[in-house]
Amino acid sequence: MSSPPFSARRPAERMLAQAGYGIGLIALLSGGVNALVLISPIYMLQIYDRVLQTYRVETLLYLSLIAVACVVVLGIFDSLRGMAASRLGRWWDETARSDIFDAALSASRLKGPNAAASMHDLQQVRSFVGSPSMLPFFDAPWTPVFLGLIFLLHPLLGLLGVFSALVLLCFAVANDLFSHTAQARLGGKPAANSVFVATAMRNSDVVHAMGMQPAVVRLHERHQDEINAISQQAGERSALVLGASKAVRIGVQIAVLGVGAYLVTLGELTAGGMIGASIVLGRALAPIEQGIGSWRSFTAAREANSRIKILLRSGQPFVEPTALPPPAGKVSVENLSLVLQGHDRPVLRQVSFVLQPGSVLAVVGPSAAGKSTLCRVLVGSWRPSTGHVRIDGAALEHWRTEDRNRHIGYLPQSIELFGGTVRQNIARLGDASDAEVVKAAQRAGCHDMILRLTKGYDTEIGEGGIFLSGGQRQRIALARALLGNPRVVVLDEPNSNLDQEGESTLIAAIAEIKQAGATVVLVSHRFAMMRVVDMIAFLRDGVLEKFGPRDQMLEELRAVPAQVGKKVAGVGEARKAAV
Repeated sequence: MSSPPFSARRPAERMLAQAGYGIGLIALLSGGVNALVLISPIYMLQIYDRVLQTYRVETLLYLSLIAVACVVVLGIFDSLRGMAASRLGRWWDETARSDIFDAALSASRLKGPNAAASMHDLQQVRSFVGSPSMLPFFDAPWTPVFLGLIFLLHPLLGLLGVFSALVLLCFAVANDLFSHTAQARLGGKPAANSVFVATAMRNSDVVHAMGMQPAVVRLHERHQDEINAISQQAGERSALVLGASKAVRIGVQIAVLGVGAYLVTLGELTAGGMIGASIVLGRALAPIEQGIGSWRSFTAAREANSRIKILLRSGQPFVEPTALPPPAGKVSVENLSLVLQGHDRPVLRQVSFVLQPGSVLAVVGPSAAGKSTLCRVLVGSWRPSTGHVRIDGAALEHWRTEDRNRHIGYLPQSIELFGGTVRQNIARLGDASDAEVVKAAQRAGCHDMILRLTKGYDTEIGEGGIFLSGGQRQRIALARALLGNPRVVVLDEPNSNLDQEGESTLIAAIAEIKQAGATVVLVSHRFAMMRVVDMIAFLRDGVLEKFGPRDQMLEELRAVPAQVGKKVAGVGEARKAAV
């Protein structure tokens, strides 16, 4: 069976295929380094067995010149492989970053902010790949070669070298077990604690005002103490193994000198052979000892890479669909059901309705009815378990990502703005023109409000819009949703932070959008909003119990029991407001 085209492979497979060139270069340079490192024992062997026996200065000069040349080339090769490793680490990060960040963003919609730890995993892999900690693993395959050379000098010395290598390998296996156990115990604790700290920082006002700061600090300390205890235990075990391995290596080199001296007295080995065997054995065991020292980094990078692979494989293979013409705005929801990951009960169950272009639908219902979930599915943020959401007959997944984002506007219930300027946030961090940004703000009715800010559209709003009020954030988020004249606009509680003036402006904006032929879906229980509504959908427990024209639905909702939720009460006032 032939392999798939390069462009059709998964990101991890593409990286592995491309990384082969860099890894091959590092392996080739490592071969040169390990071959040239033999110059030291060979030079020593020649000094003892030739120069000191013949007292020929010319021989010493020629050997020294050759040794110097080899050492210079060795230094060049070693520098080049270090540079190659550093560039491989950077290439690894730049190649995988977009795919991993995209997959993490997709996963975070359902799994929460812990998915953001994937970017930390990428940095962990990149740090290991681009660091000298990786090089001992390229030197290790040369250990059998060096042991074979010691065998050529004398079998007894070779057996001693093999024994010491096996002992160090046992230490390496023990270190791997310790590291793996520590990683398993740590699990997602560091990432979860980072999320906890970020959440506390983001809600510092609430933490301070509600007197929660001591409790938050104690909880963070408890989490961090647990992480530190596991890390310290792993570090101490690793230090014990590393110290023992170093003692074994030095002891074996001394033993080789002792055994070699004994063999020299028997006439079975030359003095140069004795010194050379000790140097070669040190070089043979060095990669194993260095590998033990960097094993924790290797284990952490291996675990991080495994999590990255799981994240990438959990995503659906993406192929950009055929471009479709701009939609009119007809929205069709067909037998829509959604079961969240880790839950047995569906959040939405067999929801179906159709909205014509230029119509406004209000979605109402008690808390936890599935209203916000429906909004997320309508904009494509969450993919339904069964059923489809169609725009002009085409399922959301059949629209190109760029087109779908341009034709759909979304204002979530929880407003999240990015650090930067007002303009950048309305432009969706993209390259929208100034005219498009201003037009979106005018449609949202916040143009004048923005002009009153310190620097107008160029005002820095702080991380998350911390320098703005709740109403200002909501109106700027509405302008962001209306950028580019979308044909479908989904607004989840768009007036939750607005005063009466802001709400009137919002109603005027929705009326303008409706007049322009766009389809609007809004979640709201404010009666004033009903005057621009054409249809009402009543959700309860994920089921669409009622759907129909506004006036008819307002009459029917009079009979809804009070325990269903106060949010659907007062329909008489709503009808008066609508009229």
